[in-house]
Amino acid sequence: MKVVVGLGNPGSKYHGTRHNVGYAVIDTLAAGGGVGRFQERFQADIAEWQPEEEKVLLVKPLAFMNLSGRPVRQVLDFYQLPVEQLLVVCDDVNLPLGKLRFRPRGTHGGHNGLRDIQQHLGTSEYARLRIGVDVPGQEDMVGHVLGRFKPGEREVIEDAITLAAQGVHDWLCQGIQECMNKYNGDKP
Repeated sequence: MKVVVGLGNPGSKYHGTRHNVGYAVIDTLAAGGGVGRFQERFQADIAEWQPEEEKVLLVKPLAFMNLSGRPVRQVLDFYQLPVEQLLVVCDDVNLPLGKLRFRPRGTHGGHNGLRDIQQHLGTSEYARLRIGVDVPGQEDMVGHVLGRFKPGEREVIEDAITLAAQGVHDWLCQGIQECMNKYNGDKP
């Protein structure tokens, strides 16, 4: 079994914001079919998906972004899964809009959701997929990540979310190294 966690903030107020692209990737995967109904467990919405032979848990923590670690830890503990079976999908303000970056491990890079996950897991040795939401212009960081995409950005981010969902599928079937080779360049 593998676990794919999409980070975001719960509630309609945050739907469509830059910080919620992780949720959007999980929703895209769930819309593709073969996914059970989301149920609330471990402070998260969790659905089972079986795209191939291996079962996958799609997880959207319902704690706010900076409290994402506890639900992730609870899921891994309950299912007795090592961190090698985990992929976390999140936004990244240090990447250009729509750019994808797979990593097998790494620092939180200032991302509060990743920071809390790292703290609760006691390691940074888990895979992540970062989706570029661009650096803030004149607005402050909080306003930027909690803000919605501008009309001219929507098509780019929608394409990136679709591509990220394909990337998750590739991670499940081919592993992180293949995803890095395929998606981390200029054009996959």
